[in-house]
Formats: sequence, C-alpha cells, structure tokens
Amino acid sequence: MTRNILVTGGAGYIGSHTCKALALRGYQPIAFDNLARGSRSAVKWGPLIVGDVMNKRDLRQTMDRYKIDAVMHFAALAYVGESVGNPAWYFRNNVASTINLLEVMAQTGIDNLVFSSTCAVYGTPAQVPISESTPTNPINPYGESKLQTERMLPWFANAHGLNWVALRYFNAAGADPDGEIGENHDPETHLIPLAIQAALGSGPALKIFGTDYSTQDGTAVRDYVHVSDLADAHVRALDYLHEDGESGAFNLGTERGLSVRQIVNEICSVSKSELPAVESARRVGDPPLLIADAARARHLLGWRPRHSDLATIVGTAHDWERTKVLAVAAE
Repeated sequence: MTRNILVTGGAGYIGSHTCKALALRGYQPIAFDNLARGSRSAVKWGPLIVGDVMNKRDLRQTMDRYKIDAVMHFAALAYVGESVGNPAWYFRNNVASTINLLEVMAQTGIDNLVFSSTCAVYGTPAQVPISESTPTNPINPYGESKLQTERMLPWFANAHGLNWVALRYFNAAGADPDGEIGENHDPETHLIPLAIQAALGSGPALKIFGTDYSTQDGTAVRDYVHVSDLADAHVRALDYLHEDGESGAFNLGTERGLSVRQIVNEICSVSKSELPAVESARRVGDPPLLIADAARARHLLGWRPRHSDLATIVGTAHDWERTKVLAVAAE
C-alpha cells in the first residue's frame, strides 16, 4: 500500500525536489502550499493542496482526506535579511505555524515528522567543520526561528509520541538533473543563480560581499549541497523513522568548501562568458568559513552526496536558468 506523505511547502525549491524523490521511491507526495512563494508548476508528482499551515482546518481536512502517514515540513520564510527587518513575521510564520502543524498531527495520530532546518542555527561557529554537537547560537531571527522549532520537537515527542528528524542543511544549490524543476525564488538571494543570471545577461552584475576574508582567495567559503542530494536525505530520514530510528538532528553537507571566486570561475567556464561583478564590503555577520561535519547522516541515514560536485551543481543550475531565459524570450 502506497504511503501518503504530506509535504508542507511542497511547491517550493527543496520541497518540490523532495516530492520527486518521494515519488521515485514509491511514496505518494501530497504537496501542501499557500503559493505565496512556491510555484504551482513545480508540483508534478502528486496533488497540490492550496492551503496554509497557519490554518488548522486546512491541515486537518487534508490529513483526513488523504490518510496521511507522515509529514515533511518545509513551509517557512527563509530570507535572513528580511527576518532581521521583520522578526515578528518570521516567528509567526516559522514557529507559530509549526505549533499548529504539530497539534493537528497529534490530534490525527500522525507521529513521524521530517523537519527542514538549517545550519543557521549555529550562527558564527568558533571552529569548523561544524558537527551536531557544535553550540547553537543563531545570529538572525531566521536561524532562531528554526532553532526554536527544533527545541519544541522533543517536548511534543514526550507528550504525544512524536518521532522526528531535523535536517540542518548547509547551502542548497543546483537544479533537477532532468531539467524538470529548479530554483524560482522571487526575489532571488542565492549566489549561484544570481551569478548565472549575471553571466547570461538576465540579471544585474553580481555583488561579491567581502574579498578580504582569511580564506584561500579572500572570498567567503561555503559548503554547497545539490538540492537532489538534500531531497534524497529527506526520503532516507523518513525511511529511518519508519525503521524506528532515534529522533535527532542531522547535518547535511559535503564536508568541503567552495569559495565565491571558485563558483564565479566555474560559471564563467560553463557559460563561456565573462561575469560582470561588483566587489563590496563584507555583510555584517557573514563568517568566512562554514563547512559541515556530516558523519552522523552518513552513518545513520546511509546518506552520501552524489550530485554535489562543483561541475554538477553549476551545470544543472546553468541549464535551468538558461531554460528560463529561453522561455521568457519565446513569450
């Protein structure tokens, strides 16, 4: 019997890729999204329920109608700068809405949850690589909202028997290797799509924030993980819970870093063009180096990134952005 999985935020970037991964592994994804920032066209592997996690009635009706077996929770606001300017909005959307979800799950007897968390819970770590035992110290409301949600989960486990996994991923990047879905943020804030848009002429010159870091080339270094690898980790986490795995948090990263200049150089190579860029001062709170220790995910989930080399990340993202440019030109 096919298990129906509720995917909140299933029309978003990582949520839609996870819906595809679920379908390929024999699950039936039920995408639940208010479409404020998700894309209807990204929902291809199951039904789309247009609803809001802030609305318990929407959640309850969907869970009852589809006899949901487990939940993957992606629905959240995720812009760091925006969270600093409007913290109330972030705590309401990311924390209060999750309380609604957890309450309805308890009422309907759904006890398995895979939660989309972030490395932003660590803030600026004292050392790298960053393991799950690294102290959590968020430096913005976005990271704090994710950490507050993580801290609620053991209490719901104690009260209602919830089984949970929180996946703390580092920098999500790339697009579906089959070209069916990709990144469609508005506004776009991620380095790789912004750099590709600059190279293709579909966006402004790239702003490089900080060229005087204590790194190999002076630019910030991050651990980039292909979105399809993140999707795979979510399905593995679900399988892990179905096999009575112990609840807890897992880092998702490649355990190696790429600098901004390395990304830019690869994009220039793939696009066969110069990339207009403007060097700017560092952003406040940006650490020079963020790299994951993902040993726990390897050992307990059997997860290993298969698409997260630089060439694949940039190549799939470039193909996706070029397809978007061609689609606009054809209109």
